[in-house]
Amino acid sequence: MTEFTEINETLIPAIETFVLRWGDMGSQWGVNRSVAQIHALLYVSDKPLTAENIAALLGIARSNVSNSLRELVSWKLIKRVPQLGDRRDHYIAEVDLWEMVRRIAKGRKERELDPAAQALQECIEQASNDERISADTMKRLNNMQDFVHRVSRWYEQILALPINKVMLLINMGDKIANLIDSSPKASNTVKKN
Repeated sequence: MTEFTEINETLIPAIETFVLRWGDMGSQWGVNRSVAQIHALLYVSDKPLTAENIAALLGIARSNVSNSLRELVSWKLIKRVPQLGDRRDHYIAEVDLWEMVRRIAKGRKERELDPAAQALQECIEQASNDERISADTMKRLNNMQDFVHRVSRWYEQILALPINKVMLLINMGDKIANLIDSSPKASNTVKKN
């Protein structure tokens, strides 16, 4: 049972392992370890938890928990839920894996890919007015911009697909590659969308 009702309770070993591993993975993906651990704890919890519950269960400072909760709320991975007779904020996690992945992907695109595309555009505009920039360098910058544009567009298309279609694509696996002509000529003639 993954119910945590008392602040002084400790985590059962399997849950502790999950929380620790999720925290490790989060830090490898550039997410603060505490944020990832709190997310993992809320994901497996059967009941809403308060910041005090989370701090006690994970041994994390209350201020760190508050900051981490704000970040998770901003990513829409958790939400506040009212509890009758308790004025404290209680939190639950999004438990639909596909929705969680969509929210993370959308947030990462907005925070990482979009600013990179904007910075690249500014670099190209600056370089195009500078006679010291060689044609080869301009070509490389334009190729990178084209690549970022294509990846961004693909991201948007995948995020817009209904889950059943995403599952169909995943289940097709290598069959997708077999449907596409993989000759060098074909890969150079891909149209921009």
